[in-house]
Amino acid sequence: MFSTLIQAEELHAMLSSGEDLVVVDCRHDLLHPDAGLTLYAEGHIPGSVFAHMDNDLSGPHESVGDGRHPWPSAAKFHRTLQEWNVRTSTQVVAYDGSNGAFAARLWYLLRMLGHDAVAVLDGGLARWNSLGYPLATSLSDASPAPRVSGGFHRNGFNESRLVDAVGVSKRLERGRLLIDSRAADRFAGLNETIDPVAGHVPGAVNRPFALNLSDDGRFKSADELKEEFLALLDGHAPAEVMVMCGSGVTAAHNLLAMQHAGLDGAALFKGSWSGWIENPSNPVISP
Repeated sequence: MFSTLIQAEELHAMLSSGEDLVVVDCRHDLLHPDAGLTLYAEGHIPGSVFAHMDNDLSGPHESVGDGRHPWPSAAKFHRTLQEWNVRTSTQVVAYDGSNGAFAARLWYLLRMLGHDAVAVLDGGLARWNSLGYPLATSLSDASPAPRVSGGFHRNGFNESRLVDAVGVSKRLERGRLLIDSRAADRFAGLNETIDPVAGHVPGAVNRPFALNLSDDGRFKSADELKEEFLALLDGHAPAEVMVMCGSGVTAAHNLLAMQHAGLDGAALFKGSWSGWIENPSNPVISP
C-alpha cells in the first residue's frame, strides 16, 4: 500500500499488474478553472480519470467562511468516488502537472474519509514524461462504468482534523500553531493576486509548500522534511497544528509532507485565507 508518495517507476509497474488501482488526474489552474480538463484531453496517464478541483474536489459555497474551494460533503464526495470506481480495497494515485499541490487535495480528502491507500505521484506528470512513459488521449477514461460490487466504506470525514475560522481562533487562544502554506510574499500581503484582502491571520507562521520540494521537483526525503518541520513546530505536537493556505488546497501539500515525515495529526483550516476574510470581523495582519 502506498499512503503518501509513489514514484513514477512504481506506478508504471502497477498499471499492468492487474491490481485494484484508480489513477486520478488533478491538474488545475486557479485562474483558468477549465485548463485541467483541456490538458487531460491532450494527454494523461493511461486509464486515469479526471478530477475537477471546483466540481469534484470541492463543494458549493453555502456559508460565510467557506472560502474559494469549500470542503465537500461526505455524501457528495462518496458519489464522486463511486463514479471513479474507488472501493475499500482500491489503491488511489493522484497526480497533477508537477509539484503535487493540487493532487494533495485529493490525498487529504481520502485520508479524512479513512482511506489510507492513497498516494501522490512524486514529481507529477512532468516526472512521468521525463521517463518516456506513454500518455493516452481518450476521454472515455473520464467516465468508467461503475463496478457492481465491492463498494466504498461510507465513512464521514474526520471532523477533528477539519477546522473553520471559529475553531482556528479558539485553538490559537490555547497556544496551538497555525501554518500558512502560501508563498512568502502573499503571506506578507505584498503580492496578493487572487483574494480581495492581502495579509495573514494573526499568529500564523509561514511555510510555503514549495519548501517541501527538492530541486528536481520531487519531495525532499522523509528525514529532511522531519527535521525542517520539527524546527517549525518548535515543541508543538502534530495534533496541535493547523495548516492553511489561500483556499484549503495547497495546505494539503504541507499536510502530506508532514505525514511523509512521520508527523501525522495536523488539521486543515478548510476555508483558509479566502474563508477567513469573508468575515470582516476577523482580524488581519497586513502591510
